[in-house]
Amino acid sequence: MSIKQRSKSLSATDNKLSNTFYQLQVLNGNALVDEQFEPFISKIGGSIVPVAPQIFQINIGKLCNQTCAHCHVDAGPDKKVENMDKETLQKCLDILKKHDIPTVDITGGAPEMNPHFRWFVESCSVIGKKVINRCNLTIIMANPKYHDLPDFFAKNKVHLVSSLPYFTKNRTDSQRGDGVFEDSIEALKKLNAVGYGVAGSGLILDLVYNPSGAFLPGDQKSLENEFKIQLERRYGIVFNALYVITNLPVSRYLDYLIESGNYTSYMTSLVEAFNPATVDGLMCRNTISVSWDGYLYDCDFNQMLDLKVAAKFSHINDFDLENLMQRKIVLNQHCYGCTAGAGSSCGGEIV
Repeated sequence: MSIKQRSKSLSATDNKLSNTFYQLQVLNGNALVDEQFEPFISKIGGSIVPVAPQIFQINIGKLCNQTCAHCHVDAGPDKKVENMDKETLQKCLDILKKHDIPTVDITGGAPEMNPHFRWFVESCSVIGKKVINRCNLTIIMANPKYHDLPDFFAKNKVHLVSSLPYFTKNRTDSQRGDGVFEDSIEALKKLNAVGYGVAGSGLILDLVYNPSGAFLPGDQKSLENEFKIQLERRYGIVFNALYVITNLPVSRYLDYLIESGNYTSYMTSLVEAFNPATVDGLMCRNTISVSWDGYLYDCDFNQMLDLKVAAKFSHINDFDLENLMQRKIVLNQHCYGCTAGAGSSCGGEIV
């Protein structure tokens, strides 16, 4: 069964799963479902500790021009409040100036809808940071004020990571909404036109695939080859790499699993596919995740479950890297999603 598209966020419809504590209760078999699985921390046999941070990931806001059915952020056009202000972005910039964290990973929502997005990207480029932007592609086509985004990205050498569920219309639109596929193809053509994904240009365009139903993704290399062949043959589109990401049982995807009766079977698949070789490469180890309101998390998924860092200070106002390096990573049942099979991270497979 494919994921059914939505028109509103969970919070806008007063869905119980918009409450992060309730989601955790469900994942631990204490609400809505009776099924309980071995605690993840028992599965790995202990705690996970961080290494020197390589990525400063900022969820710049939940405002988005799309309401994707699988979205773990529960983003959408109705999320007008949850957007990072310039003061908080300036604090992020000050931290980046002070510490040797090479990569800034900007996500959302649609990050480009934050009114301070362009200023922040330019400011990060000036101080020599690599900037990754997680672009949903359709934002480029959504409004004339975004039509120049390809040129802006190219000027600042932004590394683009863009979601494209599949190279066909039906599978893409069923997950992301009617018309998304056609707008995504047009956006990709515009990005190719300024050099993105073109060999030798230095402008990196990576795509993201995640399954459109209650199943684990296939092999990343095989899917990448298929996407490259099909997109170039059908539309003349080129790109650099494909990231394969496992859907984690969080927010709207958790809601889908429960509504469709697939929760128990999907969680069983994740647990049975647990791969201990993925643990050392988990993104929570080398990433610091910052929410729109300035709180600190081990990863974007923990952020969406409101599982703040287990450190003395958990807000950007009191940022203390030395203290953060002494913490233990906060773990829960959703972590099975990152350790299943070849593993899953914001950069695709782990092993």
